Amino acid sequence: MDRLRRLDSLAGGVEVIELKDIAKTYQMGEVQVHALRGVTLAIAAGEWVSVMGPSGSGKSTLMHIIGCLDKPTAGSYRLNGVEVGTMSAGQLAVVRNHQIGFVFQAFNLLPRTSALKQVMLPLRYSRDGARIPLAERRSRAMRALEAVGLADRAKHRPAELSGGQQQRVAIARALVTNPQIIMADEPTGNLDSHSGEEVMEILRTLHREKRITLIIVTHDEQISAEAQRIIHLHDGLVVGDTSQAQLERPGGSGA
Repeated sequence: MDRLRRLDSLAGGVEVIELKDIAKTYQMGEVQVHALRGVTLAIAAGEWVSVMGPSGSGKSTLMHIIGCLDKPTAGSYRLNGVEVGTMSAGQLAVVRNHQIGFVFQAFNLLPRTSALKQVMLPLRYSRDGARIPLAERRSRAMRALEAVGLADRAKHRPAELSGGQQQRVAIARALVTNPQIIMADEPTGNLDSHSGEEVMEILRTLHREKRITLIIVTHDEQISAEAQRIIHLHDGLVVGDTSQAQLERPGGSGA
């Protein structure tokens, strides 16, 4: 638990994410699939980063490793200065619950559960969940729904909500534990342009006002163009890492 306490105490440091020579290999029968082949990068606290690349480039694998959903085969991953690659499954679960919020393309909502209860779930299963009174869990969940403009939909189930509203519930669920990092995997991929813009405006506001570290995996060049930095993957390697400042220079293309 000392490492987990240090993760909490170091939140807000200059480099929240440090990857060095990260490799991930999957065994598919007799075939080895090298999803990542030696990724080295650092992401600062409060930075907005877009991750781009063709299908099979390693984007989702990278997201899973940064989000502590999977472990690398080789290399070092330090979160707020703490090596997380050697943590147990239980320790990783605590890190995910307290440090990282997830937003997925498919929303990942429970079909028979109200928006309010969806958002309350992370608090129930948090490290301190047993000590958080039900009334406080409800209050915090309602504040998260208010932040995404859905307080009036708190009792609605996913089938009673539009796609954009479902994604906003997912964002509220990601926010309710006050994470340092939000990771969004194609957050507008299942939405029409209007709903997608509403979701992006919420993410912009969170980044601007709360200084949340925002990592968005996307194929949408318009979304990536808003990020402070764009990382391009190809065949499990970083082939481009460009800041918007570099792009804005005459002839700037980054490397």
